[in-house]
Amino acid sequence: MQNSRYDVVIAGGAAVGSAAAYFLTADSGFKGTVLVVEPDPSYQHCATALSAASIRHQFSTPENIRMSLFGTAFLRQFGSRLAVNGEQPDPAFHEGGYLFLATSQGADTLRENHTTQLAEGADIALMDAAELASRYPWMNTDNLAAGALGLSGEGWLDAYGMMQGFRKKAIAQGATYIQDKVTGLKRDGHRIVGVELASGSTVACGAVINAAGTGAATLARAAGIQLPVEPRKRSVFYFSSPATLANCPMVIDPSGAYFRPEGQGYIAGIAPSEDNDPWCEDFEVQHELFDDVLWPLLADRVPAFEALRCIRSWAGHYDMNIIDQNVILGPHPDVDNVYFANGFSGHGMQQSPAVGRALAELITHGQYQTLDLSRMGWARILENRPIIEKNVV
Repeated sequence: MQNSRYDVVIAGGAAVGSAAAYFLTADSGFKGTVLVVEPDPSYQHCATALSAASIRHQFSTPENIRMSLFGTAFLRQFGSRLAVNGEQPDPAFHEGGYLFLATSQGADTLRENHTTQLAEGADIALMDAAELASRYPWMNTDNLAAGALGLSGEGWLDAYGMMQGFRKKAIAQGATYIQDKVTGLKRDGHRIVGVELASGSTVACGAVINAAGTGAATLARAAGIQLPVEPRKRSVFYFSSPATLANCPMVIDPSGAYFRPEGQGYIAGIAPSEDNDPWCEDFEVQHELFDDVLWPLLADRVPAFEALRCIRSWAGHYDMNIIDQNVILGPHPDVDNVYFANGFSGHGMQQSPAVGRALAELITHGQYQTLDLSRMGWARILENRPIIEKNVV
């Protein structure tokens, strides 16, 4: 570590933390120093690396749509903006689209969401069951009433490559990264004046960004703040199938199951039931979820998936906001200089460019300058005014 004081210390160097480091060091108005503290520089257990690595505009909340629209725009110029010494990182962004399916019970909500998405500039097509059957002859549409397809801007990517692109560019622009963990916060009144590290050292600071993912609530408690974020395990399954699904997007079934192409096969997943989704930090794959729940749903929606074979699987974690499954962004009113970016509930990777830029604006300029994300702040949590996102996957 180069010195014992930094203007901004970022706890967590995965997608959100590294995006914040990039945007801070890229802002001409920021003249300070940035330290990123990451306990695992291999990132093998971080949510970004273990996610389904997708981006969508199909949310019901305008702020979520706007964040992901910016994410898409940023990904389209990722290589040129994050080039280091002439080398351009490639996030391998494939605009394959999202397809949200709805039965008659969910069709009205799908249409309402579609209206909101169009108003925000998203490129989404609404289809009825006949159009779905014509476009996707491999799909069982018997119980479907409608579907919404992202025609551009939605898809999947190399999330690890995206994260590393942010990290390398931030370092090139002057950010310092160390392998360590922020374990404590030294508070003086309404401010944090230093961070304590697992290695035993203390670093004085002007501001702190809590981008600690599933460890964010523990870090918040060190400042005397109760952050309603808990780790929730999500398993992802990669399978092969003799089925050839022409023009297959990321499909979101009414049951909550999802699947999309990946290489020569497909990946899929589904959230466990609420009564089987406890606070959890282990990485044991929920194999019974695939055998008992997911496979039957996949085979019902795509009859050719009856013959699928699960090749491999892995488990990661959502940093779940248990209040409303949306990010908690910005400072807490009780502590002036701690900036939270927590509780993404599965949306962190795709929202990291917008959130990184937002954090840089708050710290450098004292306010949002591009996207106004103030509604995603602490006020709604403290006043019990949850923002209900209808499209949680």
